[in-house]
Amino acid sequence: MPQGKGYMPEKKIVFITGCSSGFGLVSSVYLASKGYQVIATMRNLDKRHDLLNECKPAGCNIDILQLDVTDVSSIDKAVDIVYKRYGRIDVLVNNAGYAICGFFEDLSEEDIRKQMDTNFFGVQNVTRRVIPIMRQKRQGKIINISSISGLYALPGLGAYNASKWALEGFSESLRYELKVFGIDVILIEPGPYKTKIFTDNACYARGFNDKKSLYYDLSQYFVKRVDKNINRKFNDPKCIAVLIEKLITSKNPSFRNIPDFNSRMLYFLRKYLPFRIFSMLLEATMFANARELVHKIKVLD
Repeated sequence: MPQGKGYMPEKKIVFITGCSSGFGLVSSVYLASKGYQVIATMRNLDKRHDLLNECKPAGCNIDILQLDVTDVSSIDKAVDIVYKRYGRIDVLVNNAGYAICGFFEDLSEEDIRKQMDTNFFGVQNVTRRVIPIMRQKRQGKIINISSISGLYALPGLGAYNASKWALEGFSESLRYELKVFGIDVILIEPGPYKTKIFTDNACYARGFNDKKSLYYDLSQYFVKRVDKNINRKFNDPKCIAVLIEKLITSKNPSFRNIPDFNSRMLYFLRKYLPFRIFSMLLEATMFANARELVHKIKVLD
């Protein structure tokens, strides 16, 4: 079996996408500090400095490779390097993704396609390349980072919701298909966490900041609301890293994993309340202090 310099056979080989920030960065450092051989990939290697800075105090040895989940050639190159170096991939964490904010009428077709290309087709692209390697060994774990937004929808996040709902369905189907080969397919469905998804990596619909848009005032209201809550209510992303390790070491990992209490409660309500009741509660929460803005849209329209 191919072995790289310093390679230890007992180490699990963990391949993670989207590691320049957020869950990918935190999980890479955490798992490496626990003795896993981590291959951290990212679309733009110019953004690797944050990861390297986190590795130094932790004393981690992490392989960093370029990989764009929407570029099949870059996936092939990265996976080939890992296979030649280590001979296997024990765990794939499909983490790369982003959220585009914006009401449907402000979203362009290109906005929506890019969202699906990364969050859904990107996961399929990487998974398709890794499955044969795991199947050869008759073992492996594929952990897909979904979202609580894949279990219920919110206004202004339609494209993101659609990408995560698609990921949920794909993962459930794939779970049945790969179980016979000893490969587990697992979902993690986080709520809001303190990552750059809401700041440096924030992405908005083409018409989001267009003052001529019917939804302009309401869009700005939602942004201010997120900014207000991001440090006060959002969770520590290290919790996701801890959960990933728990799932890696578990002999019978749960398929769906909702890590934070508030998201579990919301999912419980969505699952068991009549939709009419749940939607009334959600609207009352989401549009609190924004009734005048909603009324303004109706009047303008």
